[in-house]
Amino acid sequence: MESCEVLIVGGGPAGSTCAAKLVAAGLDVLLLDQANFPRIKPCAGWITPAVLTALAIDPAEYGQGRVLQAISGFRTGLINGPEVVTRYDQIVSYGIRRDEFDHYLLQRSNVRQHLGAGVHSLERQDGGWLVNGWIKTRLLIGAGGHFCPVARLFGARVGAEAVVVAQVAEEVLSPEQEQHCPVAGDTPALLFCPDLQGYGWLFRKGNLLNVGFGRRDRQDFARHLRDFRAFLVARGELPADFTGHFQGHAYCLYNRQTGRQCVGEKALLIGDAAGLAAVHSGEGILPAIESALLASATIVAARGDYRYSTLESYAARLARHCTGAWPLAPSLPLPARLTQRLGASLLATPWATRHLILNRWFLHAH
Repeated sequence: MESCEVLIVGGGPAGSTCAAKLVAAGLDVLLLDQANFPRIKPCAGWITPAVLTALAIDPAEYGQGRVLQAISGFRTGLINGPEVVTRYDQIVSYGIRRDEFDHYLLQRSNVRQHLGAGVHSLERQDGGWLVNGWIKTRLLIGAGGHFCPVARLFGARVGAEAVVVAQVAEEVLSPEQEQHCPVAGDTPALLFCPDLQGYGWLFRKGNLLNVGFGRRDRQDFARHLRDFRAFLVARGELPADFTGHFQGHAYCLYNRQTGRQCVGEKALLIGDAAGLAAVHSGEGILPAIESALLASATIVAARGDYRYSTLESYAARLARHCTGAWPLAPSLPLPARLTQRLGASLLATPWATRHLILNRWFLHAH
């Protein structure tokens, strides 16, 4: 039998960030993850400077021996439509490899950990929880992403929720492919579906090429992805012999009214387990980290009192923070044809592309 004050399920950015803060505060923390790190994580691997600031990461230090692709511009437009190139006079984002980034955060957290160990059972006990029949903890934190078992315990309707579905591949280019690849590392492409229900991306990080596609609905997803890949190949931006293996993932966009419950008795959720992805861009890393910081502050302030009445302040703070950070609730429903016209007009206008789509929706510069 093993025991701890706090058990964190999931070693991604949310779990490792929360663990680092709690360990630094002197709490006995144990982290479980079913994977062994470093592990492959399907993701565009794109972060804003706000992520590095929140984590107190020095870009120069992190970039030694790891991928950290500076981004100072974007190509945006509709698939099969005109494009707008937006330039900035500073670095506005970075490209990373998720296996490197997540492993780095987990290592520096100094948390006690069991990797390659998933959660098979969760039982309430006096004073806390019994996990897998051999770990006793006073507080349980779900940080295991969209399919987190702790989220299921909270009543998450996994498989029945409105989710974004996506597939992504990241592959090392051959020397010949790298020589002929026209994609500039500092200017990734964001290309939107005509119905504005999703977008694809093409992102180069040195000799790596990351390509992905996501939509708010599952209907005909395979066809949409196939058409997007064919579009990139026809333009010569994706090698016809690209061998990257596309991997799927899903996540919930933040919704204060109908989203996941994130606080329970002696338990709470952070990151994608709590369904916090930004509404228009689908970004999950910054919301995950910020939720972990809010959660850890709430836990430290609780001084060992992990009742719902004490932890519910986390939910209130999270709702206020998300409302302030991503005030992007969908507007009133519009006819599909009008929505498509509006989207095409915005994406063809340099001012709207810079200030609304990029600065507000993707870079959170507001």
